[in-house]
Formats: sequence, structure tokens, C-alpha cells
Amino acid sequence: RYLRTLYLGLQSRWQAEHRRRHFYWRMMFESADINMLRLLETFLKSAPQLVLQLSIMVQQNSIEPLQGFSASASLVSLAWMIASYQKVLRDSREDKMPMSYKGAVVQILWHLFTIAARAIAFALFASVFQLYFGIFIVTHWCIMTFWIIQGETDFCMSKWEEIIYNMVVGIIYIFCWFNVKEGRSRYRMCIYYIITLSENAALTILWFLYYDRKTTSDFDALILVCVVSSSFALGIFFMFIYYCLLHPNGPMFSPRGGGCIFRQRPAPAPGSPADAVTSPPRSLPRTTGGERDGAPGERDSCVPVFQVRPCPPPAPAARAPRTEGPVIRIDLPRKKYPAWDAHFIDRRLRKTILALEYASPTTPRLQYRTPGAPQEVLEYETTV
Repeated sequence: RYLRTLYLGLQSRWQAEHRRRHFYWRMMFESADINMLRLLETFLKSAPQLVLQLSIMVQQNSIEPLQGFSASASLVSLAWMIASYQKVLRDSREDKMPMSYKGAVVQILWHLFTIAARAIAFALFASVFQLYFGIFIVTHWCIMTFWIIQGETDFCMSKWEEIIYNMVVGIIYIFCWFNVKEGRSRYRMCIYYIITLSENAALTILWFLYYDRKTTSDFDALILVCVVSSSFALGIFFMFIYYCLLHPNGPMFSPRGGGCIFRQRPAPAPGSPADAVTSPPRSLPRTTGGERDGAPGERDSCVPVFQVRPCPPPAPAARAPRTEGPVIRIDLPRKKYPAWDAHFIDRRLRKTILALEYASPTTPRLQYRTPGAPQEVLEYETTV
């Protein structure tokens, strides 16, 4: 995937002017997928290693240079991947404001301190209560997974793939906050951090009451408790700095700020059709229950999910004439989140799109079903 991203990036520089944007967006989509996979890999590998290393340090009451370096690298990689994924995700979406490098640095600090407090609290508790720590982790993971499933995320093409994805994201929720759903996230984030604060406090207090006095002095134990509390407080401080000053949508409490997720769409340019979408298509979602049912009699009049027509419908006289070319109608709503771009469109349709792309003098257009007027993508950016 890394080599493919480098290849697409070079092609976006070397190709002719009308082909550069095509390869550029393919590179951005591939980069977003790479960062998602790296994020999952980091939390499945580096996070457990970090807790294990810290637990051994607490039990031995000593830190070797190699141990300290390894634990620090694991901690930095966790915070780095969260911020990196958020930045690449925004860069790969034209309907989102890009994240500045200042915002990315502050977000790294936010996750660095909150994950550090979480991992230290885990290590302290696990150094005394190994069995109960395992029970606690499994319980927390089940609760978080159920919470994510109840949020009705829509990243994969099938129900069971979505559940497996939610189970993996539940592992991330063991250590830090990770937004997986469009919409305002401040209330969900507040609930998560209240739960996290309560768990960190309970785990640390239980360790402080039952830790081994022979290997750890009271002064060192008090320092560890202060490190957990101060690290979590610093993380929350940088979180407020990010949302109040450096969020791409503007300050959270500003009258013009769009909140944590949404921002107002700009008005369409004069003379351009209102239903034209010039950004490349994102991932293709499953149709929800309400969209499947629709109005009475609507399902009987629906065309198949995928239908290729030889020419576009006649445009109204008031609109600018469109270039002749094939139009692919998809009887599903367009998905806005590009995290799983590999599941973009059914594989059987990809071959058809590629064949039309090279056989037709013009690039095929995609038309998605929407609650209002149909939105047409004027330029198809394939990710095959």
C-alpha cells in the first residue's frame, strides 16, 4: 500500500493536467486507508505492549533505559497515529476543512497525556490484581463495543463486517476517544471522558490501598498517583485548546463555529447546477431501513441498484449542457465517509466502470439516489 501510494503520487505529478486530479484523489484515498490500518495495528499491538511494559516496571520498581525508550516509543506512536489519521481523513474529504499542523500537534499532546494516564492506571492496577484486571478490560471492551453498535455506524457493506469493525474499534475505546460517527460528538465525548476519569480514579485508588509496601515506598506511590491525575488533566487541557482555538471548523464556542463535526456548506457558484457534486465519490454505504422502504409504491418503480445507461437524461434548458457520456445510476445514497474506500462499489461494477472509462471518450458519471434531487458526480475517481 505504501508503494502504491508513492506510485499514485508520482503519477499525479507526471501525468497531463487533466489526469493529475484523478491520480491525486486516488493517492489521498489510499493514504486514508493506510492510516486506518496503521491505527488499528498500533492499538492492537503497541497499546497492550505499553501496559505490559509499565506493569513490569511497577512490579520491579525500576526502569531500564531500553524499557523506558520502548514504552515511550509505544506511547508516542499511539498519540501520533490518532492525530495522523484525523488529519489525513480531513485532507481526503472536500466537504471538510483541513486540519492545520498546529492543530495536529495539539491533538498529539491531547492524546499523549490522556493515553499515558490511562496506561499508567492500567499498569498500576494490573501489577496487583492480574485476574481482576483481565475481567475489567473485557467488561469495558464489551460495553464500549455495544455503545458503538448502538450508534449505528456505517463503514462496511455487510452487517457482520460492521460488527467486527465495531469490535475492533471497541479496543481503541479501551485507551482513548475515537469518533466513528458523523454528527456532533461533544456529548458522546463528555460521557466517554467521565467514564474514563471514574475508571482511572478507581483503579489508581485500589492500587494505592493494596500495593506492596516492601518494593514501593509511600513517596513513590504518591508520585505515581499524582502522575496519573496530572497527566489526565493535561490531556483534557490540550483537548479544550484544540476545540476552542484550533479546530478546523472554528472555535467550538464561537457563534460561527460549526461545532465539533459539521460546518455549513458554501453556497453553490452562480451558473452551476445545484445538484452537481464535483468532489470524487467516497465509500458506498448500505441502505438504511427508512431509505429502503421509502414512499408507498416507490420500491416497485425503483430501477436496479446498479444500472448503466448509454447517455444521460436530457438536461433542462436553464442548465449548462453536459458532455455526452455514459451515466451509471446507483440506487443507493452516497456515502460521505471515505475510511473504507476499498469497499467502494461492488467488484463486478468496478470492471464495468474501468471498461467504460477506457472505451468511452469521456469519463463516466455516477448518479446516486438521494432524498432530494439526484446528485451527479461529474468526474469518477476510481480506486481499483
